[in-house]
Amino acid sequence: MPRIGMNPGRGKKSSYQPARVTVAVLTHIPNQIGYFKDRLLITRTCLESIITNTTAPYDLMVFDNGSCSEAVAMLNRMRDEGKIDFLVLSGQNIGKIGALQVIYNAAPGEVIAYSDDDVFFLPGWLEQHLQVIDTYPNVGVVTGMYIKPHMKEGISSTVKFASRQGLKSEHGNLVDEAWERHYIEQMGRTWERYQEEIEGLEDIRLTYKGIQTFVSAGHYQMTTFKTSLLKAMPENWSGNLMGQMRDLDVAIDKLGMLRLCTTPPTVRLLGNLIDEKSANELREYGVNVQGNHKAKEPSAWKKMVYRNPLVQKIAYFFYERLFKIINT
Repeated sequence: MPRIGMNPGRGKKSSYQPARVTVAVLTHIPNQIGYFKDRLLITRTCLESIITNTTAPYDLMVFDNGSCSEAVAMLNRMRDEGKIDFLVLSGQNIGKIGALQVIYNAAPGEVIAYSDDDVFFLPGWLEQHLQVIDTYPNVGVVTGMYIKPHMKEGISSTVKFASRQGLKSEHGNLVDEAWERHYIEQMGRTWERYQEEIEGLEDIRLTYKGIQTFVSAGHYQMTTFKTSLLKAMPENWSGNLMGQMRDLDVAIDKLGMLRLCTTPPTVRLLGNLIDEKSANELREYGVNVQGNHKAKEPSAWKKMVYRNPLVQKIAYFFYERLFKIINT
């Protein structure tokens, strides 16, 4: 078939220059029922918190991991509005670690600030992450909210660093209980279960060149140099929808890189629903959120039943199998 004319882009250059930081969010909303019923609102709130509360230069990349048409339509609208710089739409769910492999190889920034789509970013979060990365040596990962159970593994190199001379290291129960309760509520845990998770663990808070951090980091939200995480990323394509993230944490540690958390926290967790109480709290940070649920405490007898280990075990058994049926 003949060609008519010449491509008008020939010989021209793009005016685009990558920002130092690519903020990358992974989304996955296969449907709008059950666990995912309010996920559109959660994802939108996550993205709007980035847009509202990030003042340092950045490009926003969203990788959608095979979501339903309503979620894709929302992301397309945000791209068309100029809120999303790079939108990658996968036709199927390639798993979290698979998505990370694509994101970290495709993102143009020197620094990648990755996040799941259920995190809320507080004002000044990116500046504080960059301050840690640019001050501490050989940083692997910086996370915006300290979670004590993460002290169980992947911290050997950071603990070794904490023993250096000229560095202040504090040990004990140092985290604010209000943030512990925030984690428990947003993760659907009980205080009793949380106490079991943290038994024998202690907090370690560092001060290096005037910058304070906690030892350990998460993989739900992490800022890192692109080249650093690619060193720790598995080379093979596993195909697993979930898993391998703790392996990634350990791999970063084995490479001798530090895993740190900002303090005070620079992000919040959103869970999978926003009630009116939570919506009011989030509005204080500049994001207009409409809560979908009224906050309601279950009765005492329901709490007793729900917290019964056997009831929880049976519920998780059926939940896992129903999840596989719905998402296969």
